[in-house]
Amino acid sequence: MNEVITIGVDLAKNVFQVHGVDAEGAVIVVRQLRRAQVLPFFRKQPPCLVGMEACATAHHWARQLIELGHEVKLMPPNYVKPYVKRNKNDAADAAAICEAVSRPTMRFVAVKSAEQQSVLMLHRTRELLVRQRTMLVNAIRAHMAEFGIVAPVGIPRVKELFAVIADAGDERLPAIARACLEGLAKQFMSLHEEIAIAERRIHAWHRSSAVSQRLETIPGIGPISATALAATITDPSVFRSGRELAAWIGLVPRQNSTGGKERLGRISKQGDQYLRWLLVAGAMTIIRHAKRRGTSNLPWLAKLITSKPTKVAAVALANKMARIAWALLRTGQDYQKPALTHGT
Repeated sequence: MNEVITIGVDLAKNVFQVHGVDAEGAVIVVRQLRRAQVLPFFRKQPPCLVGMEACATAHHWARQLIELGHEVKLMPPNYVKPYVKRNKNDAADAAAICEAVSRPTMRFVAVKSAEQQSVLMLHRTRELLVRQRTMLVNAIRAHMAEFGIVAPVGIPRVKELFAVIADAGDERLPAIARACLEGLAKQFMSLHEEIAIAERRIHAWHRSSAVSQRLETIPGIGPISATALAATITDPSVFRSGRELAAWIGLVPRQNSTGGKERLGRISKQGDQYLRWLLVAGAMTIIRHAKRRGTSNLPWLAKLITSKPTKVAAVALANKMARIAWALLRTGQDYQKPALTHGT
C-alpha cells in the first residue's frame, strides 16, 4: 500500500473528515473520525503534510499535530472554496482541502501559539465589554433625556448623570425611572471596572513583550495596537512585503480592473477588521495632531491632508503604518524618525 503524504482535514466539533493521498495523487484514506480518534489516527501516520481551514479550533489542532511530527498548514476558507467539486459535504470539503494545500500558489496562515491566542482573546473580551458599555451609556442618556436631563458627550461626563440618579432628592426623576436607571448604572460601573482590568492585563503583556514594545515606537501605535499586531502576526515572513501585509489587513482599495484599465474603489470589508480599525484610529490621531500643529517634518503627510479627504488620508497613513510594522517585525529594529526636511 502506498504511503500517505498529504492529508486534508475538515474540522468540526465532534465528527472530523480526513482525505489522504499518496505521491501520485491517488486517494488512500477517506474516513470519518470522532473527536477522540483524531490524535490516535495521526500517531499511526508517518510524518506528512496536513492541511486545514483556518477556523476557531484550527490553531489548537495544528499545535497538537505539529507535536506528533506532522507539517501543518492552515488556509483561509475562501481560498479553499474554489477547489470544492460540485456538492457541499464533509467528504468534498476534506478533498478540496487536500488539493488546495498542495498548490504552489496557495497562501497560508501562520499557526498561533497558545499565548498569542490568549492575548487576542483578551483583546476580543475588551472589545465586547466596550461595546456593551457603549450600549448602556446610550440607553442611560436616552432614558434621562426623556425627562429633560442631558450631559455632554463622553464617557467621563456620564458621571454627571449618575450623580442625578444617586440623588434621591432630585424630583426630575420619578421613583420607577430612578430604580431602572440605578440598575443600568450598576451594570455600567461593573463593565467599566472589567474593561480597566482587561487593559491592565494588556499593558502587562506589552511590557513583557519586546516585539510589542518595538511596534509601539511607530507613531500612532500604542500598547493596544502594538499587542494586537504582535499577537496576530505570528510570522512576518509569511508576507513578502509590507504592501502585502497592508492588503491582508484590508487597507488597500478594491479593484475592478480589466483590459489594462485600473479601476480602484473604496477599501473592502475583507481582512482583519480589528487591526484595520486600530490602525485607522491611530492614523486619525496623527492627522488631528498634524492639523493643529503642522507637519514640517512630514511634507508628504501635509500634502496628503490638503489634497484628500480626512478619512482617505487616514487609510493611506494606516497603510503606511502597517508597512512600517512589517519592516520592524522582519528586521527586529526600532522605528527611526525621518530626518527633518527644511524649507517645507
